[in-house]
Amino acid sequence: MTCYFRHLRHVFKRAGIDATNENKREIDRAIHVIVGAKYKNCPAAWKGVKKRIAEDEEGFVYELRKHGKQIFQKG
Repeated sequence: MTCYFRHLRHVFKRAGIDATNENKREIDRAIHVIVGAKYKNCPAAWKGVKKRIAEDEEGFVYELRKHGKQIFQKG
């Protein structure tokens, strides 16, 4: 569920990730893993994302970059 993606455009840009219809599901799964939320639990994921960004935005961007490389290498 990508309901929170519109709030993360600046973070995706910093991580070098272009969220498209083709890869948004995999990005969403990666975000759930990063924040420790069960997949498809959008409220828990968004809560975790906000907390991680508030505490350490650079660390969150780093994790997205790392997962983004794995996502884009699959294709």
